[in-house]
Amino acid sequence: MNAHPILLQKKYSRVIECFAKEQGISLDAALGLFYRSQVYQLMREGVSDMHCMSDAYLAEELKLEYQGKI
Repeated sequence: MNAHPILLQKKYSRVIECFAKEQGISLDAALGLFYRSQVYQLMREGVSDMHCMSDAYLAEELKLEYQGKI
């Protein structure tokens, strides 16, 4: 299932903001990490309805993906 592009962009921004806040990094750094992540690819492609997961869950998935690399 694919989300409406505008709604998906808003979801991306909320996840990026949540991730930045939780990791104590700048929004710019979080943005760069997000757009290079597997989480972003899965959301963009509509795999497993990742875009339907909560912002906090997706931020946690990003943290796990980059654990030790930040």
